[in-house]
Amino acid sequence: MDRNEQKRQAALRALDFVEDGSVIGVGTGSTVAHFIDGLGKIRNRIEGAVSSSEQSTRQLESLGIPVLDLNAVGELSLYVDGADECDPHRRLIKGGGAALTREKIVAAASREFICIIDDSKQVDILGKFPLPVEVVPMARSHVGREIARLGGQPVWRDGVVTDNDGWILDVHGWSIIDPVDLEAKLNQIVGVISNGLFAARPADRVIVGDRILDQ
Repeated sequence: MDRNEQKRQAALRALDFVEDGSVIGVGTGSTVAHFIDGLGKIRNRIEGAVSSSEQSTRQLESLGIPVLDLNAVGELSLYVDGADECDPHRRLIKGGGAALTREKIVAAASREFICIIDDSKQVDILGKFPLPVEVVPMARSHVGREIARLGGQPVWRDGVVTDNDGWILDVHGWSIIDPVDLEAKLNQIVGVISNGLFAARPADRVIVGDRILDQ
């Protein structure tokens, strides 16, 4: 099964967890795009969706799915998103599409977080994929120096502005043995909006192709 088919299969499997009458948290990226297409076919069964990016919002609206404000709907029953890397403990690196902050907010507001991936995203230790860190633009150099003190090699993703008007630093050179600790340290740097480690709140369930990984 090629990667695109694995993505499609994972997205279809995640549809099995959608509850009738619910509001679904929806992530961003190529795998999630398959999930949104699937939601379009059952849109009459759900109340609507909370979107983590303008890109996903456009796709949801094009399929006739109401996009709702998170502040207006309270806790979500389900959030479905992809990942750039996933370790055996369901901890993730996300943010390749620069939507990490809104993705992290929607994940935090959801009772269950399902991550849908193809098998190329599975790793033993996080960090081969550069870790995205969203920063306030004026703090870019300061945050970069602080990250360097932690042993990372930050590279500005020049030309990219997030939906929150932030900038992205992609951090190379880390083999992340303790992602929960690193996530907390990065969050303490003044000027950091969010970072792409989903470790303090990992995925509750990971679907790889048509397989649900053991809990």
